[in-house]
Amino acid sequence: MKAQWLILTLVALSGCAATGENLKGNVYRAGQVNMAQAARTIKITAVLPAKIEIDNSEQKKQAQIGGAVLGAIAGGLGGGFGGIGTGGTIATTAAGGALGAAAGSLVADKVLVEGVSIAYIENDKIYTSAQVGRICEFKVGETALIISTGPNETRIQPNATCPEPQK
Repeated sequence: MKAQWLILTLVALSGCAATGENLKGNVYRAGQVNMAQAARTIKITAVLPAKIEIDNSEQKKQAQIGGAVLGAIAGGLGGGFGGIGTGGTIATTAAGGALGAAAGSLVADKVLVEGVSIAYIENDKIYTSAQVGRICEFKVGETALIISTGPNETRIQPNATCPEPQK
């Protein structure tokens, strides 16, 4: 029974991963809204698939807490069959919580999400900007808007739309 709870906990926690949606070129932080930002147009010369490594530590922390709670409940239920209020119940609950927290620790600190490396020419130089996104969101040979939100940050706005998934 305890092994089943641990397996269920691991399955539930494996879905805890950051998506990177907040890092896409067309997503803005609250402090960037209603603010003037330098922008210019570029012509995209290449769009290549990329993997972007993003921080998953917050999801890992949540998985550890959730795993500890689920493990303690499972341990308490399992230990409760030995008698209410016994030292065995407390020990089993604690052990279940520890196992659940350990299962939560299996969630990675970093995850890879789908991204693109976009090449463009500006002032006779080739530049690239890697960002979270899908290849179908950018069209080679077309104009796109690039926004500079900081001295070393560029956000290339999608200049195409991906087809709707078929139902």
